[in-house]
Amino acid sequence: MNFNFNNALEAIKNLLSKINGVLIPFISVSLLLGIIFGPSTPVVGDIYTNIAGILKMLGEDGLLALISIIIILAYLKK
Repeated sequence: MNFNFNNALEAIKNLLSKINGVLIPFISVSLLLGIIFGPSTPVVGDIYTNIAGILKMLGEDGLLALISIIIILAYLKK
């Protein structure tokens, strides 16, 4: 059996890309529903609360959080 490391890395990269393609819209919709219905909503509210906590941890005035989000979105857009 011939094992090719590059093929294995490509397979892992493709799998992660497909998972990412499903999770990003799910998280976006969850955040929107969390904003609309509040953080007490089951499942959706937990995601909203966690993201809000991360953003609060990044910076109280939100500037650092905004810069971080811009960097992450620019990386994901590649």
